Amino acid sequence: MVWFKRKKLLPEKDRADRSVKVPQGLWVKCDHCGEIIYKKEVERNLDVCPKCSYHFRISAEKRLQVILDEGSFIEHDADLEPGDPLGFKDLKKYRERVKAAQKKAYGKDAFISSEGNINGLRVMLGVFDFSFMGGSMGSVVGEKITRLIERAVDESTPAIVVSSSGGARMQEGIYSLMQMAKTSAALARLRVRGLPYVSLLTDPTTGGVTASFAMLGDIIIAEPRALIGFAGPRVIEQTIRQKLPDGFQRAEYLLEHGMIDMIVERKNIKETLHSLLSMLMENRL
Repeated sequence: MVWFKRKKLLPEKDRADRSVKVPQGLWVKCDHCGEIIYKKEVERNLDVCPKCSYHFRISAEKRLQVILDEGSFIEHDADLEPGDPLGFKDLKKYRERVKAAQKKAYGKDAFISSEGNINGLRVMLGVFDFSFMGGSMGSVVGEKITRLIERAVDESTPAIVVSSSGGARMQEGIYSLMQMAKTSAALARLRVRGLPYVSLLTDPTTGGVTASFAMLGDIIIAEPRALIGFAGPRVIEQTIRQKLPDGFQRAEYLLEHGMIDMIVERKNIKETLHSLLSMLMENRL
């Protein structure tokens, strides 16, 4: 006796009508632990995985919201946008790439310069926008960082730069590489005035950004598991033909080897910045 019966399948059209339609974008997969998590739960947790505390990349706008007091944000130099000094062209013209990036990013280039308050303490705050050509540093980014630091000198306020970058922008050639020296020189003037500079490194911070102002902070903070380095790990392995240590170029590895000062979770970054800067400004006085 047959104890089961094959269920007669409905016509394909009827099956489609009866299927449950799940809206797109409700769930996200953690890149670290692989868990599937309700997206709104991740967003409520400041875009940090509630299972393993993996820090997802966030937009520049969200970064500003996390750090600054509500209503205190004032943007500077928003009208600056890149030129095309080399007339660069690869598969596309550089000007076309810039226009495409401006359509999907916050502003006209990969860096937002601002001032605002952190628990009432006034600061000059700059944040990279990784969605704009991988947060690459061209002449406009270098100019905005330099102006941010000079404004901190003029106003006697602390300066903070939140880095998230693939490095110097190849489409601007030597003009982009010059920004490494330019921003470093501006920081030297800030140091002469005894004003604090805090560098916050997020995933990823690489290339010419790492080789200049990102690693020149009086205090260097990183988010958990942020990739930080000059060349990427694959490039290094292919160059030296050796296997790199586990966790190489991650924030925890750099902390262990004395390259950064602390690792701070996103939920604690505002209070940490306020405490550190308040202490440094008091000691200056």
